[in-house]
Amino acid sequence: MSDGTVYEGRRQAALAKARREARIDAFLVSRGADVGYLSGFSGDESPLLVCRGLACLITDGRFAEQAARECPDLEIAVRTVAMPAAVADAVRRHKVRRLGVQGGHMTLSGQGAIASVLGKCRLLPVGEVVLALRAVKDAQEIQAIRKAIRIAERAFRELTARGAKALLGRTEREIAAELDYRMLLAGADSPAFDTVVAAGAHSSLPHHRPGQSKVRPGQAVLLDWGAWAGGYSSDLTRVVFTGTIPPKLARIYEVVRSAQAAGIAAVRAGASVRAVDQAARAVIEKAGLAERYLHSLGHGLGRGRGNVEVHELPTVARRTKMRLRAGMVVTIEPGVYVPGIGGVRIEDDVLVTARGAVRLSSLPTAASAMVLR
Repeated sequence: MSDGTVYEGRRQAALAKARREARIDAFLVSRGADVGYLSGFSGDESPLLVCRGLACLITDGRFAEQAARECPDLEIAVRTVAMPAAVADAVRRHKVRRLGVQGGHMTLSGQGAIASVLGKCRLLPVGEVVLALRAVKDAQEIQAIRKAIRIAERAFRELTARGAKALLGRTEREIAAELDYRMLLAGADSPAFDTVVAAGAHSSLPHHRPGQSKVRPGQAVLLDWGAWAGGYSSDLTRVVFTGTIPPKLARIYEVVRSAQAAGIAAVRAGASVRAVDQAARAVIEKAGLAERYLHSLGHGLGRGRGNVEVHELPTVARRTKMRLRAGMVVTIEPGVYVPGIGGVRIEDDVLVTARGAVRLSSLPTAASAMVLR
């Protein structure tokens, strides 16, 4: 999905303002998800030089035809030299004297390699301008996220349609592979990140890697999965139970469910992310489980893909100084984890509006709905 170029609307205006504030002539955008956001390009290793009113995509022969198709309004520079030299050439052609780079993404060695061939042009690391811009979604982006959610939910429903027998006797890795496969059949370009399937006591590990452990009757199985489609991601978590709910997890499940409901109820434009985090955290603290809540409440969701990139701004956490804005899409995913027993995390994707949260995902959260017979 091509969702526009730097020439369009608020993205162009925001970048122009950021260039003025940073006192630079051009941005070199190197993070792949940011390049795609600004240009619609879906290839790899192709930075985007954004100057006054124009943009140049620096790529290589592997992506020349693809870039021409996906980015017809951009200048395409197909490099035949090393990337630093290709960047320097584009900088000289566009008479850039002060070049801003993504200091939070480009390594120091990468910055040094480019700086060494820039000549009189000065290289300046700047803040995460594009990440901040990506935090607020437009209507087209929200539609794409909804599609990614529908794909992920369809795969989950198909996986669990056969009840407990769909999981029993199968390894975590086999179940993860089937969930990934079903997302692809439903229209995903790929999983949004490495799918988590954690059976029994493994569910106390928030990011457990699926292994060869087989699912047994009476176990909890935590699934954390998402689809990447058309350049946008979904991110969901559910805990299902094979036949019965383990007594030691029954209370924990209800605490986490209540915490998630409180967190979602606190979401609205203008609310501080600290307040949203605290609304959910207070429920877990009141239940005496604060020390078993090991992470923040959620994160922004959108363009990114992969175990790191899928987390966008804002981080919904008690140490984050930020307010929610209409158009942001965030995950709300409280969790409680008890070593040796297991863990519960419930995650949904919600849209921030002036009136409150709009839950984009539709899977049930009631414990009774998660029991597979």
